[in-house]
Amino acid sequence: MVIREKQKLGPLQWVLIGICSLFLVVMLILPLIYVLVTAFSDGIREFINAVGDKYALHSIFLTLEVTVITVLVNTVFGIFAAWCLTRFQFKGKKVISALIDLPLTVSPIIAGLIFVLTFGRQSFLYPYLQGAGIKIIFALPGIILATIFVTFPFISREIIPVLNANGTDEEEAAALMGAGGATIFCKVTFPHIKWAFLYGVVLCTARAMGEFGAVSVLSGHLQGKTNTMPLYIELLYQGNNFTGAFAISAILVLMAVVILVIRSVLERKGAVENE
Repeated sequence: MVIREKQKLGPLQWVLIGICSLFLVVMLILPLIYVLVTAFSDGIREFINAVGDKYALHSIFLTLEVTVITVLVNTVFGIFAAWCLTRFQFKGKKVISALIDLPLTVSPIIAGLIFVLTFGRQSFLYPYLQGAGIKIIFALPGIILATIFVTFPFISREIIPVLNANGTDEEEAAALMGAGGATIFCKVTFPHIKWAFLYGVVLCTARAMGEFGAVSVLSGHLQGKTNTMPLYIELLYQGNNFTGAFAISAILVLMAVVILVIRSVLERKGAVENE
C-alpha cells in the first residue's frame, strides 16, 4: 500500500484558493445571504404571511407539480434514449444524439417561442386542439412541455457514458443464460447506472424548479393559474413587494439547498461503491 505524503501548499496554490473563495463569496454566498436577510427584514410574521398567501402557495404547488411530471417524463425518455444510443447501431444515431443536446444550446426563450408557433393560434394544429378541448398555450400543458424541453438532456447524458464504459458483456452473458430483457435491465444494467441515473434526476429536478425563460413565454403570467415560483417572484419584485419576492426566493433557495445536499450524498455513495 502506497502512502502519499501531504504536499505543502505553495504560493500559487494559495493564490488560486483565494481567488476561488473570493469568487464564490461574491457570486454565491453574499447574494444568498442578502436574499435571506431581506426575506426576514420585516419580521417572521410578514415572511409567513408572504409565503402563506394563496397566490404564493399556488405558485409553490404548481412548481412542484410541473417538476414531478417533468422528472417522470424525462426519466422514461432518458433511460430509453440512453439504451437506444448505446446498445443499437442504426443510421441517424449521431443526429439523434445531437438533437438530445439541442436544449442545451437553444435559449429557453426561443424554446418557448417554438411551442407558441407550434400550438398557438397561428398554427395549423390550433383548430384541432381547440376542437378537442385541449389548451396548451397559457395553460399547464404548455408549462410542462416547455420544462420538459429544457431539461430532457440531463438524465440521458448522465447515463450514456456509464453504459458505454460498462459495455455489453454482462448483458450478453445473462441473455445466453436465458434471462429476459426486463430481468437483464433490472438485475444487470440498472445496478451499474443507478447512481448516474439518480444524479441525472437531481440535476433535472433542480433545473425544472428554476426554469424561467421558456415558461415565461408560454404561461401568459396568469395570476393564480400559470405563475410558477420564478414567475411569481418576478411579479412581486416588479410590483415593489420586495419582502414577498425575497420570501418566495428564500423558499426556492431552500429547495435548491435540499437538492444540493441530495446530490452530495449521491456523489459520496457512488464514490464509495465504485472504490
